[in-house]
Amino acid sequence: MSEQEQEVQRVSDALDDIDRIADPEQRVRARNRVLALQAKRTPDWHKERREMVFSLRDSTTPPMPIRKIAARLEMSAGVVQDILRGHTGAWKDRPRAPKKAEGDAPA
Repeated sequence: MSEQEQEVQRVSDALDDIDRIADPEQRVRARNRVLALQAKRTPDWHKERREMVFSLRDSTTPPMPIRKIAARLEMSAGVVQDILRGHTGAWKDRPRAPKKAEGDAPA
């Protein structure tokens, strides 16, 4: 296991430890502290992830394929595609495709 994988495992184990706190009130307080800490990091983590996706995309000619970026960064191709398209919010907040009128040919 790589050093990076070990670090991720330590974080995962620590979160599991929080989930095993017997007292519900203490468990919720601990979870709230973790959520608050994560909320502070999320913008920076998303920014770095976005920069890496674009860096990999632009590192080759022709541009690196979405699936290859996804495999290298261990994320789904859909997430990579969303990043490249500039989507940042929930699906419910995204613009809808225009509805087709009856009789329109499929695209």
